[in-house]
Amino acid sequence: MSRLGGLGFRRLLAARLTSQVADGWFQAGLAGSLLFNPERQASPLAIASGFAVLLLPYSLLGPYVGVLLDRWQRRGSLALANLARAVLVLPAAALVAAGDEGLTFALVALLVIGANRFFLAGVSAALPHVVEDDKLVSANAVSTTLGTVSYSLGLGTALAILHSPFIGTDFHGYGMITVTASVGYLVSAVILRASFTSGALGPPPGALHAREPVFAALVEVARGMVAGIRHLVQRPVAGYALLVQAGHRALFGVLTLAALLLFSQEFVEGSQGRSMSGMALLLMSGMAGVIIAALVTPAVTRRIPGWSWISLSLGAVAVAVFAVVPLFDAVLFVIPVLVLNVAAQSTKIIVDTALQHECADEYRGRVFSVNDTAFNLTYVGGLFVAAVTLPPDGRSATAAVAVAIGYGALAAGYATVARAVARAATTATDKALVS
Repeated sequence: MSRLGGLGFRRLLAARLTSQVADGWFQAGLAGSLLFNPERQASPLAIASGFAVLLLPYSLLGPYVGVLLDRWQRRGSLALANLARAVLVLPAAALVAAGDEGLTFALVALLVIGANRFFLAGVSAALPHVVEDDKLVSANAVSTTLGTVSYSLGLGTALAILHSPFIGTDFHGYGMITVTASVGYLVSAVILRASFTSGALGPPPGALHAREPVFAALVEVARGMVAGIRHLVQRPVAGYALLVQAGHRALFGVLTLAALLLFSQEFVEGSQGRSMSGMALLLMSGMAGVIIAALVTPAVTRRIPGWSWISLSLGAVAVAVFAVVPLFDAVLFVIPVLVLNVAAQSTKIIVDTALQHECADEYRGRVFSVNDTAFNLTYVGGLFVAAVTLPPDGRSATAAVAVAIGYGALAAGYATVARAVARAATTATDKALVS
């Protein structure tokens, strides 16, 4: 077991960051080809569908992922996942370059992105094996924040390359960006194989059903996931934290599509260059919010409970969205984006820590898979709600006010429930001490 900054944590972090830079390259190629390619016309429903292609594959694979993470040694399975992605990226890139984004492309994308969620869930489940318990909040702050920054770095470098004189924003350009991800996945796999022994990242040898054949484990996927959900129900601190993050993601999906429509239609009058510049400004604002959350969340949660910080952060989002978004000013949009990303990253740090701290190791893979599935399903759900309710240019004061009210209700509701759970836990502890 390493303290934060120890060799084990640094090596696991290096594998994660390398992989997430590659994620940025891969998803920039896919998203650009599907959503921002001048050879296509992206309607609100087309954009929502594009995100669904990028994000929903894991929702199909997630239940299997959790069971496997709790039965296989994580070092080997994580390395194998990225090695498989390094290979699968090649046909995906070829299909993007050819403009062939039919069924074969969807299947390959499903495998690549499903493996990505497997990898991130596994890294989160493995983190308590390389960091001491009292350092988990700080470790999550560092790893999730640098992971987001690395992913954004991949997107940013892809954007810069696409606007260079050597590569164009067409099918061939997006295909070339996509193929570079193979290198990052391969490097990440090598780091994992070279840095850890077989059982160093868990699960422990005596874990539940650890020695069952893989086929038998897959047959019992439904039973295993029900057990994971029951495990969360028995641990309301983790369960309610997961639910509040899912609610935030649904509202975030609405805001995401609104911003894409506004910056591609309303604010820039259809100019692709100015559209990309506006989105780059939002990306930088979001990265600043992520970094701020990483810096302040560990310090704040040493003084107040994590649920208090989540509630305050989501309440701040409600105020920022209500005050700024209905003005529909492109420059002012950086304010709610900054506040939203502080809240989103703070919530993710605290939720990941709650799942790691509250849940037994033999269930962590399934629990993180449930969390990741809810994370993506609710986000895509929010995108589709926005797609069928927003006007084509995204300009809707009514929708902005509704989202603000939603964030306010989420903050107040979570504060009420989490406070009650905390009081019940304190009362139970006091009674145990008295008896």
